[in-house]
Formats: sequence, structure tokens, C-alpha cells
Amino acid sequence: KKTAERKWLADVSVVPLQQSVQDLGAAFKNFFESRSGKRKGPKVGFPRFKKKLNQQSARFVRTGFSLKGNKLELAKLGRFKVKWSRPLPSEPSSVTIIRNTAGQYHASFVVEIGPINIEPLRPSIGVDLGIKTFAFLSTGDRVESPGYNRLDRKTRRFQRKLARQVKGSKRREKTRLRIAKLKLKTANIRKDFLHKTTTQLIHENQVVVLEDLAVKNMLGNRKLARAISQQGWGTARTMCEAKANRVNDREVRIISRWEPTSQICSDCGFRWGKVDLSVRSILCVSCGTEHDRDGNAAKNIEKSGLGLTQDSKWTKNGRKTRMSGNPTALSSQPYSEQLGLFA
Repeated sequence: KKTAERKWLADVSVVPLQQSVQDLGAAFKNFFESRSGKRKGPKVGFPRFKKKLNQQSARFVRTGFSLKGNKLELAKLGRFKVKWSRPLPSEPSSVTIIRNTAGQYHASFVVEIGPINIEPLRPSIGVDLGIKTFAFLSTGDRVESPGYNRLDRKTRRFQRKLARQVKGSKRREKTRLRIAKLKLKTANIRKDFLHKTTTQLIHENQVVVLEDLAVKNMLGNRKLARAISQQGWGTARTMCEAKANRVNDREVRIISRWEPTSQICSDCGFRWGKVDLSVRSILCVSCGTEHDRDGNAAKNIEKSGLGLTQDSKWTKNGRKTRMSGNPTALSSQPYSEQLGLFA
């Protein structure tokens, strides 16, 4: 701080500077443990400096901030009027000031909350995640995701414009801000939808069963990569697990990605094998039941998560079926008529 190059460090509070050093220490620890094999999961890279135009943050612990009425006071920065999204349930222990790429500032508080008691409507539910339909539930209901195509087309048009503009110019900066606001709007729409959907799943069901999807590997398909990344499957799973910990008597179970949920009849357990993705309706040649592809998969996901897969292999007369073959595809039948089968 006493040198001319680092004199600006004295203009800010020492609290966020100390927090940034702690974050750097955690980053180096994760890097070295990942290199030595002590840390599980994907490899962690060497810590890098944050870019100036990327998201920036500063964390203040209890000694660096205070709440006075409707205003937030930060050390060496003064008081700021805050537009609250919700009242704080308890006294905050820290606050993180976040500046996103669109130039907006947000304050994120860390508070302690107690468990929530809500009576579930159903004991369990299976969820089959998809692209056209975000989620098909084992109850027969479908959850449609909001449309991102219009914002995506607009974002890509401005990105092409940005690539042609001169670096460092004012017009390029103006275009960059427009792109950042469009991406932020898309992210906010997706986040709001995922919060509402996962909250409803956790509140209404005691056990939520999901499939362990290899999203990173699926993004290798260049024809479906954009559509898959827009859905936010990984974020939905994280939200479900986090909200299940906040509500009493809730559980999220994850089944293996290798479970043949789309290859087995959910009624009799007959396995018909792999079916092309274009086939959306299947007639079981064993029991004669007509299934919607995603609805059948959701039911099998629920049974697998509850450990009931063996029970479905027994027929009504008590004998175990050991058959294999090809199903009858009914892709020509209207989808509205197919949904009537689950009524």
C-alpha cells in the first residue's frame, strides 16, 4: 500500500482484501490436491486472474457492513439504498457485492434458516428430463420449458455484429453491453423457471427420482448442444438436492445413467430393446399396453429409484416373464390421443 503502484489498495476496506486472499488460498489448495489425486471430480486448473469485463465480486464479513433501515452500509464505501427481493429471515453473517457483465450490482447475504415442514401430496415421483418437453413426470404430467429461441437468435445476431467492430471502440462496448443484457435476460428466465419447477417437485413429493445424465458428454453432439445447454438439467438437479435438504422428510435419489428406462415396459417388465428417438409411442407386444416414450421412461425411473424394478417383472399369474423382442411403434398416432392413455 505504501508503493505508488499499490496505493489504490488503501482506498478500499481491508475486509474484502482479506477475503480475496482466503479465496486464492482455497484455489491453490484445490489445484494442488487435484494434481496429486487427493481431490475427487474433474481436474482443477491453475488459478487465473478475473477479467475486467467478467463478473466481479467482493465479500464483506460482519465487521465490514451493517444494515440501517432500508440501507446497506459498507466499510469505506458509504450507505447504499437497497431494493429488497425478500425480507431477511435472520441476521446475516456476510454479504457479497456482485457486479455482473451488464453492469448491475447485487447484494447476496448469507443467513441461517431452519428446516421447513410441508406435508407431501405424493410419496414419490419419477422425472424424465428432455429437450422439447423439459420434464415428463411419472404421473403423466408434462412440464414445458419457456422458449429461448427468440432471445438466442437476437444474441447471435449481435455477436456477429460485435465480431466485425473495432476493438476498443465505443460502439463495440455498446454492442457488448447489449449482448450481456440479452444473455442475462435468458439466464434470469431459465433460473426463474427452474426455481419454480424444482420447488413444486420438492414440496409436493416425498421422494424425487432423477436420472444421472452425462450432460458434458451429451454436449459433444453439435446438433443438440445448444438445445441441451439451454435446458439447465445440471442446475435443476442441484436445486432439487439443495431444496430437499431444507425441507423435512424429503429425499432426492439419482439412478444410474445405464438403466434401460426407455427399453422396458413399465407395466409388465417386458424388454423390447433400443428404439429410435423418432418413435414417440410404443405398443408392448407382451401386455398390449400403449406407452408414451417419455411417460414410460419416467415410470421406470421412479420404480428404479424406489427399488421396485424386480416387482414389475412378475406377470399377473405370478410367473416371471423372460422375453425379448421389438415393440410396435405407433409414431403416426396423434400425440393428444396418446396422452389420453394416462388419464
